[in-house]
Amino acid sequence: MAPTVEGGDAALLPEFPRGPLDAYRARASFSWKELALFTEGEDMLRFKKTIFSALENDPLFARSPGADLSLDKYRELNFLRCKRIFEYDFLSVEDMFKSPLKVPALIQCLGMYDSSLAAKYLLHTLVFGSAVYSSGSERHLTYIQKIFSMEIFGCFALTELSHGSNTKAIRTTAHYDPATKEFIIHSPDFEAAKFWVGNMGKTATHAVVFAKLHVPGDQCHGLHPFIVQIRDPKTLLPMPGVMVGDMGKKLGQNGLDNGFAMFHKVRVPRQSLLNRMGDVTPEGTYVSPFKDVRQRFGVSLGGLSSGRVSILSLAVVNLKLAIAIALRFSATRRQFGPTQEEEIAVLEYPMQQCRLLPYLAAAYALDHFSKSLFLDLVELQRGRASGDRSARQAELGREIHALASAGKPLASWTAQQGIQECREACGGHGYLAMNRLGVLRDDNDPNCTYEGDNNVLLQQTSNYLLGLLAHRVRDGACFRSPLKSVDFLDAYPSILDQKFEVSSVADCLDSAVALAAYKWLVCYLLRETYQKLNQEKRSGSSDFEARNNCQVSHGRPLALAFLELTVVQRFHEHVHQPCVPPSLRAVLGRLSALYALWSLSHHAALLYRGGYFSGEQAGEVLESAVLALCSQLKDDAVALVDVIAPPDFVLDSPIGRADGELYKNLWGAVLQESKVLERASWWPEFSVNKPVIGSLKSKL
Repeated sequence: MAPTVEGGDAALLPEFPRGPLDAYRARASFSWKELALFTEGEDMLRFKKTIFSALENDPLFARSPGADLSLDKYRELNFLRCKRIFEYDFLSVEDMFKSPLKVPALIQCLGMYDSSLAAKYLLHTLVFGSAVYSSGSERHLTYIQKIFSMEIFGCFALTELSHGSNTKAIRTTAHYDPATKEFIIHSPDFEAAKFWVGNMGKTATHAVVFAKLHVPGDQCHGLHPFIVQIRDPKTLLPMPGVMVGDMGKKLGQNGLDNGFAMFHKVRVPRQSLLNRMGDVTPEGTYVSPFKDVRQRFGVSLGGLSSGRVSILSLAVVNLKLAIAIALRFSATRRQFGPTQEEEIAVLEYPMQQCRLLPYLAAAYALDHFSKSLFLDLVELQRGRASGDRSARQAELGREIHALASAGKPLASWTAQQGIQECREACGGHGYLAMNRLGVLRDDNDPNCTYEGDNNVLLQQTSNYLLGLLAHRVRDGACFRSPLKSVDFLDAYPSILDQKFEVSSVADCLDSAVALAAYKWLVCYLLRETYQKLNQEKRSGSSDFEARNNCQVSHGRPLALAFLELTVVQRFHEHVHQPCVPPSLRAVLGRLSALYALWSLSHHAALLYRGGYFSGEQAGEVLESAVLALCSQLKDDAVALVDVIAPPDFVLDSPIGRADGELYKNLWGAVLQESKVLERASWWPEFSVNKPVIGSLKSKL
């Protein structure tokens, strides 16, 4: 059982140690504690602090500077740490239903410590566990208890060696044998081997395996998920007929054991079929509540939305960590100045501000979006669990699929670009592995490709929007969706008549300006993509060719602009709600406006091409507004980082520590890394560092 955090606000949000960052903290226009309480709430802050404190005080999670673990040792340690998380019982199943946002909060806390640990935990619980819960029935509930007690350890086996994004081409088969009432799971050849499956390499005992379901008469009913035991839980040896192994070292996230598996006529009980979307009677008759094969296929892959929403959240974690490190560094790193005797913090330079502060705003906006989308997903899953087959439930599933399919690309790409900018903004010090920016970059990289390649996923979102417009043209249907993300499109003809009419920077410093522009942009791109698609078809292209020919210049930007609009809209509504404390309205409004205008600026060419912008002034006003907002947020940057940064032990970056003692912390860490503590302790020139060295030696 994890320890709990006692005491009031002082224990929950203690003061930061005094140091070089004090000057910026004193200049902040708001109280970081008030913003933390508004953003998270006391209960969530206490929950996170409990997790962080447990990790810091547990020797199993001790940081080991300079220790390069072997691949096997790292994966073994990561599994033991994952097991310890379950032993702490931070979050019971009952708590998950009562306070669902604690689920992504726990995963974010683990991700801040180590991406591999977060990935391992979420693949077992949210991906494997969610697939069993949402795709199974009452007969599978016993697995849920075993998941959280770690009697079994799970993975989600969909992709194969020769097929990933094209799930319809998956070739693993499951033939039903009515004589024994079993399914025979089989890999026809090595290209059908399950591949890139997280947790499968060394530790998973069970897998949700997607295979094409065949009943007698060789009738195939498409992909269905099955629970298949792949290892003995006591020995971790492969089960008969299963060849399973580890794929080896990756570019990042090497604490996670990605693996492969082949099945040679492996027999599993009929009840192993996760049967919410379709079942097979003992006699071998296929039955399903879904008459539409496409709808059944969509439901069977519903677990992928959980994974994508989780990846979105983990990408935000990586961005938060990188921007916290880079901004604390920038506030204490002094270079050049108006005179030779006076150096100023690099954060004072407009160039550093415009490089970093938009990513700080993005971290806040995307974090809010990830939380709200997770709650939407919870609503969807509860509906499925209750057997809701209403039209609204089906439409909610399609809308969440579209949002998650574009949300993962936007978040993972923003994080990847932001981490690289943070690395460069910290100069040579950012290139030191101990400062963690390289690890964050490598660990975030797979977010851009797993659970769906980003560019392929964006086509799912553009197809969703094109389908809505086609329905409007064909049947005169209104644009409506359960989450209201597309409702504005109902007025798209009149929206397309609008122009950018803001003439001054002062009038542009509000996210409402960007919202209006984004609505026009999405309407424009939707119309252009629809017309291009029909033009391609009229010219003789097949539907496959037409969609491919539309994707580069039309469908891809349409999907990204739509998702950016959704993020901007939700964050705008969040920061302008009546319950926002008056003392926080200005800084939150600036964050919202900066993210909105900075994101919009990436589409300037399209805004000009479509006629929404005209003349030089529009582009100049947009650019000047972004710079002005960066300047206004500069003095608040450190306090904004204080809200989102984890404790120093978790952040694990000498240049990003909360005390701001940039050079002392970096020098001490380098000495510890290079094993010259004894020599440094008696060398006269280094006498100023004796307290630091003594402290370091006492910890070794």
